[in-house]
Amino acid sequence: MKRNKLTSWIAIAMVSGVAVGYLCHSLAADAAAAKEIASYFTMVTDIFLRLIKMIIAPLVLATLVGGLAGMGDASAVGRIGGKALGWFITASLCSLMIGLVMSNLLQPGHAVNVPLPDAGTATDLKTNALNLKQFVTHVFPKSIVESMANNEILQILVFALFFGVALGKLHDSTARSLLKTTQEIGHVMLQVTDYVMRFAPVGVFAAVAAIITTQGLGVLLVYGRYMASFFAALAVLWVVLIFAGYCVLGREVFRLLKLIRNPMLIGFSTASSESAYPKLMEQLDKFGVQKKVTSFVLPLGYSFNLDGSMMYTAFAALFISQAYNIPLTLGQQITMLLVLMVSSKGIAGVPRASLVVVAAVLPMFNLPEAGLLLVMGVDHFLDMGRTVTNVLGNAIATTVVAKWENAIDRIDPELAESEDVLPLPEEERETTPA
Repeated sequence: MKRNKLTSWIAIAMVSGVAVGYLCHSLAADAAAAKEIASYFTMVTDIFLRLIKMIIAPLVLATLVGGLAGMGDASAVGRIGGKALGWFITASLCSLMIGLVMSNLLQPGHAVNVPLPDAGTATDLKTNALNLKQFVTHVFPKSIVESMANNEILQILVFALFFGVALGKLHDSTARSLLKTTQEIGHVMLQVTDYVMRFAPVGVFAAVAAIITTQGLGVLLVYGRYMASFFAALAVLWVVLIFAGYCVLGREVFRLLKLIRNPMLIGFSTASSESAYPKLMEQLDKFGVQKKVTSFVLPLGYSFNLDGSMMYTAFAALFISQAYNIPLTLGQQITMLLVLMVSSKGIAGVPRASLVVVAAVLPMFNLPEAGLLLVMGVDHFLDMGRTVTNVLGNAIATTVVAKWENAIDRIDPELAESEDVLPLPEEERETTPA
């Protein structure tokens, strides 16, 4: 049985990407030439991300319907959803609080020497994506085909909720056959995920090489204090999340961290939460989390439990406040925390979502939106950090809810560490409640 060597290959790809990117940046005649070179790396990254997006919709729909139908009744769905949302809200508040506290302690924007843009400078971010009415309406799909075509996870979840619960209520042979087929499709998609992930090191190499080719390593030195402060804040958040997981899971949380290292590395190197989703679902399955929990809580978490992104919104807003020397009172900062808590729930699937939230909140506290231009140069590197934190937070949240539901099974350690996809639950372990 082959051992999982994907982590090593991804790490090698990241280091190689930095080296090759730095060489290309040094040899490029000018910024335009560097951008042209980077476009070829970006092409490879885009192919990898397209393959990932190809998997997500059928994987989410099949596993969600199969998991929800296996719960047997709607009360189980409500119970699991309630526990998940309770964890999400608590984690979001902790993330925002850590961002505010660490930004005040470390003062990353104090005495910034980078020339500030004019206050009237516009950005290309569309803040109207945060309109609450539009968000609530957008949650409900008008066509499941359109939702799957656009990888709208939240809309797929809503459709699967109705379809899965309805399927679970039917007990005839046709319904049982449809449920078995749906579970088979989910299992096949996990195998497809395994094939696609073999391309991950190439995609990671290209992603890292592209950003270093265009930005160079010098940009890391210019924004060194800001980036170091943010990653220090992320480290504090990691400690809090892992400790919270330890309080529920005990020492098993460290086995979880070992199993999810691959999706975390993929998320970090590509700065894309979507790229980590299929592999994360597979690894949670290998940890022993039953599909009825994973298939429901994980996509819900991808919409409502973005711990790294939440913390970044508070951190970035205060950085801009410090950079412009516009101090905010404690009352204003607490108000900002509450505003961010609400507004950030409407940005699932929005490109550069964290910056969109910050752009919407800045005018409320008389902070210039142009301050975003200060952080855009290094936003990709910060996005890498907040993405891997989102992956960690959702893995812990899903596992904790499964523990509360007594929905974690024992998996053979050798099988969990292998590259093989687990067999269907009914073949190896019981996943349907008695």
